[in-house]
Amino acid sequence: MDFVSIRIITGDVARLVGFYERATGVPATWATEDFAELRTAGATLAIAGTRTVPLFAPGAARPADNHSVITEFLVDDVDRVYRDLTGFVTDFVNEPTTMPWGNRSLLLRDPDGNLVNFFTPAARTPLDTRPRIVAEG
Repeated sequence: MDFVSIRIITGDVARLVGFYERATGVPATWATEDFAELRTAGATLAIAGTRTVPLFAPGAARPADNHSVITEFLVDDVDRVYRDLTGFVTDFVNEPTTMPWGNRSLLLRDPDGNLVNFFTPAARTPLDTRPRIVAEG
């Protein structure tokens, strides 16, 4: 089994896709106006509109109602990502912070209120050998 993606359900697909494209520098691939994917080497972030929910199970997912999941992106330089996103992101939960386990972390909310963490490990380990998103700037 391979973990390949996480899907966010939203009431405004274009707005959320635009946010993640700008925040990550990864262009989206659109399948329909209700579904797009941002593909990285390690996984895919899928963003789907509310009209897709009944295709699985009516009422099974609600947009902008996440209070337990943090979507995480491995990056080369958290501080540079923070500088690049300042003025664009409206809800930083934490500025770049070195966590007790050594990761440098930036926690923010996307336009739907979902938590997003950009992080850089203190040192690369066998668990974080995936390619990183390189911050532009």
